[in-house]
Amino acid sequence: MDPALHADQPAGAVSRGGLPGSPDGAPAAVRRRAADAPTEPRALGHRTAPGARDVPRTGPQVVPRVKMEDVARAAGVSVATVSKVVNGRYGVSQGTVDRVQGVIEQLGYEASLGARSLRSHRTNVLGILVAEFEPFSTELLKGASAAVAGTGYELLAYSAGVSGGGVGWERRSLSRLGGTLIDGAVIVTPTVVDASNGVPVVAVDPHTGPSDQPTVDSDNLAGAVLATEHLLRLGHRRIALLGGRPDLESSRLREAGFRTAMAAAGVPVDESLVRVGGYRPETAEAPARELLTHPDPPTAVFAANDLSAIRTMEVARDLGLRVPTDVSVVGFDNVPESALATPPLTTVSQPLQEMGAQALGLLLDLLAGREREAHLRLPTRLVERASTAPLRA
Repeated sequence: MDPALHADQPAGAVSRGGLPGSPDGAPAAVRRRAADAPTEPRALGHRTAPGARDVPRTGPQVVPRVKMEDVARAAGVSVATVSKVVNGRYGVSQGTVDRVQGVIEQLGYEASLGARSLRSHRTNVLGILVAEFEPFSTELLKGASAAVAGTGYELLAYSAGVSGGGVGWERRSLSRLGGTLIDGAVIVTPTVVDASNGVPVVAVDPHTGPSDQPTVDSDNLAGAVLATEHLLRLGHRRIALLGGRPDLESSRLREAGFRTAMAAAGVPVDESLVRVGGYRPETAEAPARELLTHPDPPTAVFAANDLSAIRTMEVARDLGLRVPTDVSVVGFDNVPESALATPPLTTVSQPLQEMGAQALGLLLDLLAGREREAHLRLPTRLVERASTAPLRA
């Protein structure tokens, strides 16, 4: 699990199979509006719908929402007729239906999610809720976005804007969205998993591990064993652990995997080489420096996530150490930044996009009443790159 880095305010965006849009502080459906329709340049103003007044361009313009009345006026029909077309009701000729739908397409009209929910008790929108947007959650979103294509659902990505993932953020997010904006939710690294708020919920990599709620995660323990065994095969024995957050199950499992592999190799763990990195670059920097300036420094470091490992390599360069000549470094997650690091980072790959797709599929099955396994654990694998090397003689 990688707590996030770059979001400070609640934000959201709806996707039909794409990536989350630029957040602006509130969950907003990204759809075509009147501003998307081609317009003629005008000296003083513009029209957003038939009958709208010219507004002098004195600054940034706020485009009014296209309403059903605008569609009716442009199509030359009543609001009731537009309502029938929008809701697929009988009593409208095919010619009128085609004309109204053409105007809807031209103006970019779309009923609000709230109104849609009131009419049908469904919005056909699924939520992906995260504490913050960062590399780990972004990869999950890519997978979920690909999986939603062709399902008839749209995807709302929503950030609670909670730095470091404060406890209970998912309850607050679901209370805002559940039932009126979304039909169900995938919650990424939730602090609690009993926060359904009346809608089906699937948790990805929950803080406390699998529970009564459906969950998707990866094999953190086996992945940590792979990373540690890799360093042991290279001849390293003084191996440091830069762990995650002690309150997270993923962090506990990765430390357990490290200790399991060391014990199996008959190599004692030097507890002075075990530090808490916190999964974030800014919290990992100081303990990484402590490890690399230790009186008897490690020849290798297993960092519990990629962002901590990348910061460890940066600290090593600051200290005049060469990676991997002087110290080997292994991460965990295989976020895109790991391949772009200098040198490219050896890491344990979680199938992050597949985890997002599987979580979305599990949520769809819940909504459809289809029975399937409630807890999915996907395998991890070692990705060898240039940040590790055999121990120098």
